[in-house]
Amino acid sequence: MTLPLDPDFRPIYERMRAAPAVDYRTMAMGEARQTFEELAKPWNAGAPELAAVRELTVPTAAGGLRARLYEPQADALTNGLVVFVHGGGWTFGSIDTHDGTVRNLAKASGCAVLSMDYRLAPEHPFPAPLNDVLATLAFAADGGLGQPVDMARIALAGDSAGANLALAALLARRDKGQALPATAALFYGCYAPIFDTASHERLGDGSLFLGTAIMQWYWGNFLGTLPADTTELAVPLRAELDGLPPLYLNAAGLDPLLDDTLLLADKLAHTGIAFRLDVTPGVVHGFLRMTRELPAARAAIAAGAAHIREVLGR
Repeated sequence: MTLPLDPDFRPIYERMRAAPAVDYRTMAMGEARQTFEELAKPWNAGAPELAAVRELTVPTAAGGLRARLYEPQADALTNGLVVFVHGGGWTFGSIDTHDGTVRNLAKASGCAVLSMDYRLAPEHPFPAPLNDVLATLAFAADGGLGQPVDMARIALAGDSAGANLALAALLARRDKGQALPATAALFYGCYAPIFDTASHERLGDGSLFLGTAIMQWYWGNFLGTLPADTTELAVPLRAELDGLPPLYLNAAGLDPLLDDTLLLADKLAHTGIAFRLDVTPGVVHGFLRMTRELPAARAAIAAGAAHIREVLGR
């Protein structure tokens, strides 16, 4: 396949293609997670220094979650709070793997950003990861950061599986009649276990690093005993979307999950929910972490941050 690669992404693509392939499905889970963490470290290089970065513990009914608060300047929390939910197929990832992304988002938005280590599948399938995101939102709103933060001053953000959980958190709070965060910025999310879309058929062979087969594995880990046709909030694309706040959506043009975002945008439009959709051409799933080398990654974070600033009234 001749790939319409972003010229700035081409050298990154060629370097990634030259590296030994990793199939996490064939590895013991502990080894796979350690490998995922190690491979993420180079992407964090060159991330901006911030005024303060501090470690926290978010209390939940299931135990404490490791968390990290990023403050680009001393008064950042007065500008608003972004609760960031990392990707990794609900199976991998941590506040460490996405440290660079969160630093860039904090710098671009001017807001404090709270990132947490939610429980991972398959040991903790749905709804455990979603419950941890909801507990983190409640922790921030109730004063866990030293002062209560009004929900209208909170935004959610997430990439990939984290975008799924961020959207599901909005829906869960809506369904409970609770106040919603003001917005969410969702980057190349996976919103339903559907694998016969045009983007999966065109881009899902694994040559672009994320393929259909590994996505089926990730979804199996996350759903646990739930059937693939479930309508639980594990699959937010199947939910009614009325009552949601305005959203920012960004998808990668060379991502088998591209149609997940396009289907979500279509459903939001038919529901009458305000949203902005950006499709970043010539890049693959996970490109947001490539800010040191890729202008398109910096532009995507800047666009999501600008949306958050606008909605929060800054």
